[in-house]
Amino acid sequence: MKYVFLIKIPEAKLNEGDVVIGRTSPPRFLSSLDEYNLSAATRRESSISLKHGEQGVADFVIITENEEGNKLVQVRLREERIPEIGDKFVSRHGQKGVTGILISQPDIPFSSSGIVPDLIFTPHGISSRMTISHLLELIGGKVGALSGRFIDGSLFQAESEENLRRDLIQCGFHENGTEVFYDGRTGKQMLARIYVGNMYYLRLRHMVANKLQSRARGPIQLLTRQPTEGKAKEGGLRLGEMEKDTFIAHGASLLLKERFDSDKVIVPVCEKSGLMGFYDFRRNGRSISSLHGENSKMSDIEMSYAFKLLLDEFRTLGIYAKLNLENKY
Repeated sequence: MKYVFLIKIPEAKLNEGDVVIGRTSPPRFLSSLDEYNLSAATRRESSISLKHGEQGVADFVIITENEEGNKLVQVRLREERIPEIGDKFVSRHGQKGVTGILISQPDIPFSSSGIVPDLIFTPHGISSRMTISHLLELIGGKVGALSGRFIDGSLFQAESEENLRRDLIQCGFHENGTEVFYDGRTGKQMLARIYVGNMYYLRLRHMVANKLQSRARGPIQLLTRQPTEGKAKEGGLRLGEMEKDTFIAHGASLLLKERFDSDKVIVPVCEKSGLMGFYDFRRNGRSISSLHGENSKMSDIEMSYAFKLLLDEFRTLGIYAKLNLENKY
């Protein structure tokens, strides 16, 4: 059973690496039940802390018990995010898109009644996706806001086009939903009449702040000695076969070399047998051939650890992979 001893209080500010729930656990491998009676000093640290890139404010903390009677702790984080270029938004009709530009309010076009739009979207997505309901919500929301009543937007019992046109005219607007707009920078009237109305928009979880990732040095995998994968593990950005071809086409040989030595390793190779040897650290790190022992001449060869791993796996299958060595010059 795990023992919880530290929990962040609500409204506490948290940064990367901060402990949210502090706890200790008993040893993983118990040879007998007598080891349960050991002192608290033998327990291991198993606290839950924020991962790389995470931060926020503790929104609320719940301490309760689960069905088995164990203590259950839940901490929810809250973070304020101001919309930026690349953040994703969507209407209720599947018209999704990302923020392309942020404009200061004085530069945005304004209507003859002084309304400044919060969001400007391109109409080219309507014809291809055929979301007429997107336009109907714009006009229905406008009528509902001006007349102070609910507009039925359902499929079969929706309000008629004639009613919406009539209500717009009664409110002093053009019947087709367009308005005259003025350029925010010059103040001149714009030549086109612009379709404008009220609409409900949602913000999706795909935000630029979550996608941003970079790394110089960092953790590597135990098996291949290559950088870990994923943003949460401080992983590297994979350079694949096609990216390699672009470097070759540009002649960026030094950048290519730098990118492909993340798992560089120097291995002693026997010139006689062509097999990998090993370093005997009991004899001052001397290179020894695994086949001919000390009598063979050894060369230190620089290679990828993934290739060395492949040769090792060949050896487990009983395949003799010989390396034919040549001088560089």
